Amino acid sequence: MVKGKNYNEKKNKVIQKFKEFQDKQGISFTNEKLLIQAFTHSSYVNEHRKKPYEDNERLEFLGDAVLELTVSEFLFKKFPIMSEGQLTKMRAAIVCEPSLVSFANDLSFGEFVLLGKGEELTGGRARPALLADVFEAFIGALYLDQGIDPVYKFLERTVFPKINEGAFSHVMDYKSQLQELIQRDGKGMIEYKVLQEKGPAHNREFVSKVSLNGEELGIGSGKSKKDSEQRAAQIALDALRLK
Repeated sequence: MVKGKNYNEKKNKVIQKFKEFQDKQGISFTNEKLLIQAFTHSSYVNEHRKKPYEDNERLEFLGDAVLELTVSEFLFKKFPIMSEGQLTKMRAAIVCEPSLVSFANDLSFGEFVLLGKGEELTGGRARPALLADVFEAFIGALYLDQGIDPVYKFLERTVFPKINEGAFSHVMDYKSQLQELIQRDGKGMIEYKVLQEKGPAHNREFVSKVSLNGEELGIGSGKSKKDSEQRAAQIALDALRLK
Protein backbone atom coordinates (compact mmCIF):
# COMPACT_ATOMS: atom_id res chain seq x y z
CA MET A 1 0.00 0.00 0.00
CA VAL A 2 2.84 2.40 0.83
CA LYS A 3 4.45 1.82 -2.56
CA GLY A 4 1.15 2.44 -4.30
CA LYS A 5 0.61 5.60 -2.29
CA ASN A 6 4.09 6.89 -3.13
CA TYR A 7 3.52 6.19 -6.81
CA ASN A 8 0.23 8.09 -6.81
CA GLU A 9 1.85 11.03 -5.01
CA LYS A 10 4.65 11.14 -7.58
CA LYS A 11 2.16 10.86 -10.42
CA ASN A 12 0.06 13.72 -9.03
CA LYS A 13 3.18 15.89 -8.66
CA VAL A 14 4.10 15.23 -12.29
CA ILE A 15 0.58 16.09 -13.46
CA GLN A 16 0.57 19.31 -11.39
CA LYS A 17 4.02 20.21 -12.71
CA PHE A 18 2.85 20.04 -16.30
CA LYS A 19 -0.36 21.92 -15.57
CA GLU A 20 1.86 24.77 -14.36
CA PHE A 21 3.95 24.41 -17.52
CA GLN A 22 0.87 24.75 -19.74
CA ASP A 23 -0.33 27.81 -17.82
CA LYS A 24 3.10 29.40 -18.20
CA GLN A 25 3.20 28.73 -21.96
CA GLY A 26 -0.45 29.58 -22.60
CA ILE A 27 -0.98 26.13 -24.12
CA SER A 28 -3.58 23.52 -23.19
CA PHE A 29 -2.97 19.92 -24.28
CA THR A 30 -5.98 17.72 -24.99
CA ASN A 31 -3.83 14.65 -24.33
CA GLU A 32 -1.52 15.56 -21.44
CA LYS A 33 0.20 12.17 -21.73
CA LEU A 34 1.80 13.42 -24.95
CA LEU A 35 3.15 16.48 -23.17
CA ILE A 36 4.58 14.41 -20.33
CA GLN A 37 6.09 11.96 -22.80
CA ALA A 38 7.86 14.82 -24.60
CA PHE A 39 9.76 15.58 -21.38
CA THR A 40 10.41 11.97 -20.37
CA HIS A 41 14.01 10.84 -20.80
CA SER A 42 14.82 7.17 -21.41
CA SER A 43 16.67 7.03 -18.06
CA TYR A 44 13.40 7.78 -16.27
CA VAL A 45 11.59 5.02 -18.15
CA ASN A 46 14.35 2.56 -17.28
CA GLU A 47 13.83 3.26 -13.58
CA HIS A 48 10.04 2.90 -13.83
CA ARG A 49 9.75 -0.21 -15.97
CA LYS A 50 6.58 -1.42 -14.25
CA LYS A 51 4.83 1.90 -14.81
CA PRO A 52 3.25 3.08 -18.09
CA TYR A 53 5.94 5.59 -19.10
CA GLU A 54 7.23 6.17 -22.64
CA ASP A 55 10.36 8.14 -23.46
CA ASN A 56 10.48 11.05 -25.88
CA GLU A 57 12.63 9.54 -28.65
CA ARG A 58 9.80 8.90 -31.13
CA LEU A 59 8.34 12.35 -30.51
CA GLU A 60 11.79 13.82 -31.08
CA PHE A 61 11.91 12.12 -34.50
CA LEU A 62 8.56 13.64 -35.45
CA GLY A 63 9.33 17.05 -33.96
CA ASP A 64 12.54 17.31 -35.96
CA ALA A 65 10.56 16.97 -39.20
CA VAL A 66 7.80 19.37 -38.09
CA LEU A 67 10.36 21.96 -37.02
CA GLU A 68 12.18 21.75 -40.36
CA LEU A 69 8.88 22.19 -42.23
CA THR A 70 7.64 25.15 -40.20
CA VAL A 71 10.98 26.96 -40.19
CA SER A 72 11.37 26.30 -43.93
CA GLU A 73 7.96 27.82 -44.68
CA PHE A 74 8.68 30.86 -42.52
CA LEU A 75 12.02 31.47 -44.26
CA PHE A 76 10.51 30.85 -47.70
CA LYS A 77 7.89 33.56 -47.12
CA LYS A 78 10.12 36.03 -45.28
CA PHE A 79 13.00 35.97 -47.76
CA PRO A 80 11.45 35.83 -51.26
CA ILE A 81 14.71 36.47 -53.13
CA MET A 82 16.91 34.19 -51.03
CA SER A 83 18.40 31.29 -52.98
CA GLU A 84 17.83 27.63 -52.12
CA GLY A 85 21.40 27.38 -50.85
CA GLN A 86 21.01 30.42 -48.59
CA LEU A 87 17.67 29.17 -47.25
CA THR A 88 19.22 25.79 -46.46
CA LYS A 89 22.16 27.43 -44.69
CA MET A 90 19.95 29.62 -42.54
CA ARG A 91 17.55 26.80 -41.66
CA ALA A 92 20.50 24.67 -40.60
CA ALA A 93 21.64 27.44 -38.24
CA ILE A 94 18.17 27.69 -36.69
CA VAL A 95 17.51 23.98 -36.14
CA CYS A 96 21.05 23.00 -35.08
CA GLU A 97 21.68 21.75 -31.55
CA PRO A 98 23.11 25.00 -30.06
CA SER A 99 20.09 26.98 -31.28
CA LEU A 100 17.60 24.40 -29.99
CA VAL A 101 19.37 24.42 -26.62
CA SER A 102 19.07 28.20 -26.53
CA PHE A 103 15.32 28.02 -27.25
CA ALA A 104 14.87 25.33 -24.58
CA ASN A 105 16.79 27.35 -21.99
CA ASP A 106 14.79 30.50 -22.74
CA LEU A 107 11.66 28.50 -21.90
CA SER A 108 13.19 26.78 -18.84
CA PHE A 109 12.48 23.36 -20.40
CA GLY A 110 15.25 21.77 -18.33
CA GLU A 111 13.20 22.25 -15.15
CA PHE A 112 10.46 19.96 -16.45
CA VAL A 113 12.47 17.01 -17.78
CA LEU A 114 11.77 13.67 -16.07
CA LEU A 115 15.16 12.03 -15.48
CA GLY A 116 16.49 8.89 -13.87
CA LYS A 117 18.50 9.39 -10.67
CA GLY A 118 21.82 8.60 -12.34
CA GLU A 119 21.22 11.01 -15.19
CA GLU A 120 20.14 13.67 -12.71
CA LEU A 121 23.28 13.26 -10.61
CA THR A 122 25.57 13.58 -13.64
CA GLY A 123 24.02 16.90 -14.71
CA GLY A 124 21.75 15.53 -17.41
CA ARG A 125 19.22 18.30 -16.90
CA ALA A 126 21.65 20.79 -18.44
CA ARG A 127 23.11 18.48 -21.10
CA PRO A 128 22.84 20.20 -24.51
CA ALA A 129 21.86 17.10 -26.52
CA LEU A 130 19.13 16.27 -24.00
CA LEU A 131 17.67 19.80 -24.08
CA ALA A 132 17.72 19.91 -27.89
CA ASP A 133 15.92 16.56 -28.00
CA VAL A 134 13.29 17.76 -25.53
CA PHE A 135 12.58 20.87 -27.61
CA GLU A 136 12.05 18.75 -30.73
CA ALA A 137 9.94 16.24 -28.80
CA PHE A 138 7.74 19.05 -27.47
CA ILE A 139 7.17 20.30 -31.04
CA GLY A 140 6.24 16.75 -32.06
CA ALA A 141 3.83 16.40 -29.13
CA LEU A 142 2.17 19.75 -29.83
CA TYR A 143 1.74 18.82 -33.50
CA LEU A 144 0.18 15.44 -32.67
CA ASP A 145 -2.13 16.95 -30.08
CA GLN A 146 -3.30 20.06 -31.93
CA GLY A 147 -1.99 20.16 -35.50
CA ILE A 148 0.30 22.52 -37.36
CA ASP A 149 -1.32 25.91 -36.57
CA PRO A 150 -0.60 25.85 -32.82
CA VAL A 151 2.99 24.87 -33.64
CA TYR A 152 3.30 28.00 -35.80
CA LYS A 153 1.78 30.13 -33.03
CA PHE A 154 4.25 28.71 -30.52
CA LEU A 155 7.19 29.38 -32.86
CA GLU A 156 5.88 32.89 -33.56
CA ARG A 157 6.35 33.61 -29.86
CA THR A 158 9.63 31.78 -29.29
CA VAL A 159 11.73 31.26 -32.42
CA PHE A 160 10.61 33.49 -35.28
CA PRO A 161 11.21 36.75 -33.34
CA LYS A 162 14.87 35.76 -32.99
CA ILE A 163 15.10 35.35 -36.75
CA ASN A 164 13.48 38.77 -37.23
CA GLU A 165 15.90 40.31 -34.75
CA GLY A 166 18.86 39.05 -36.78
CA ALA A 167 20.07 36.38 -34.35
CA PHE A 168 21.14 34.22 -37.31
CA SER A 169 22.36 37.01 -39.59
CA HIS A 170 25.95 35.79 -39.10
CA VAL A 171 25.22 32.99 -41.58
CA MET A 172 23.54 35.25 -44.14
CA ASP A 173 24.82 37.83 -46.58
CA TYR A 174 22.13 40.49 -46.52
CA LYS A 175 24.30 42.94 -48.45
CA SER A 176 24.37 40.58 -51.45
CA GLN A 177 20.61 40.04 -51.21
CA LEU A 178 19.99 43.79 -51.15
CA GLN A 179 22.34 44.30 -54.11
CA GLU A 180 20.53 41.59 -56.10
CA LEU A 181 17.13 43.12 -55.33
CA ILE A 182 18.22 46.60 -56.38
CA GLN A 183 19.90 45.37 -59.56
CA ARG A 184 16.90 43.21 -60.46
CA ASP A 185 14.56 46.18 -60.23
CA GLY A 186 17.04 48.60 -61.79
CA LYS A 187 16.55 51.09 -58.99
CA GLY A 188 20.01 52.68 -58.84
CA MET A 189 23.10 52.82 -56.65
CA ILE A 190 23.56 51.52 -53.09
CA GLU A 191 25.94 53.24 -50.71
CA TYR A 192 27.07 52.34 -47.17
CA LYS A 193 28.35 54.89 -44.66
CA VAL A 194 29.58 54.49 -41.07
CA LEU A 195 27.67 57.05 -38.99
CA GLN A 196 29.22 56.38 -35.62
CA GLU A 197 31.87 54.44 -33.73
CA LYS A 198 31.44 54.22 -29.97
CA GLY A 199 32.62 52.30 -26.93
CA PRO A 200 36.12 51.29 -25.73
CA ALA A 201 38.59 49.66 -28.11
CA HIS A 202 37.88 46.15 -26.77
CA ASN A 203 34.13 46.59 -27.14
CA ARG A 204 33.50 48.86 -30.13
CA GLU A 205 30.07 49.40 -31.63
CA PHE A 206 29.60 50.61 -35.19
CA VAL A 207 26.49 52.25 -36.61
CA SER A 208 26.11 52.19 -40.40
CA LYS A 209 23.58 53.56 -42.87
CA VAL A 210 22.66 52.16 -46.27
CA SER A 211 21.20 54.49 -48.87
CA LEU A 212 19.73 54.13 -52.34
CA ASN A 213 20.35 57.11 -54.61
CA GLY A 214 20.93 59.23 -51.50
CA GLU A 215 17.73 58.07 -49.77
CA GLU A 216 18.18 56.28 -46.44
CA LEU A 217 16.98 52.66 -46.48
CA GLY A 218 18.17 51.39 -43.12
CA ILE A 219 20.47 51.95 -40.15
CA GLY A 220 22.09 49.08 -38.30
CA SER A 221 24.62 48.52 -35.51
CA GLY A 222 27.17 45.81 -34.82
CA LYS A 223 30.50 44.92 -33.25
CA SER A 224 32.31 45.59 -36.54
CA LYS A 225 31.79 47.74 -39.60
CA LYS A 226 30.84 44.62 -41.57
CA ASP A 227 28.25 43.53 -38.98
CA SER A 228 26.67 46.99 -38.85
CA GLU A 229 26.41 47.10 -42.65
CA GLN A 230 24.85 43.62 -42.73
CA ARG A 231 22.28 44.68 -40.14
CA ALA A 232 21.51 47.89 -42.07
CA ALA A 233 21.05 45.82 -45.25
CA GLN A 234 18.70 43.43 -43.42
CA ILE A 235 16.57 46.33 -42.18
CA ALA A 236 16.55 47.82 -45.69
CA LEU A 237 15.40 44.50 -47.17
CA ASP A 238 12.55 44.28 -44.66
CA ALA A 239 11.49 47.85 -45.47
CA LEU A 240 11.58 47.32 -49.24
CA ARG A 241 9.50 44.14 -48.99
CA LEU A 242 6.76 46.04 -47.17
CA LYS A 243 6.44 48.57 -50.01
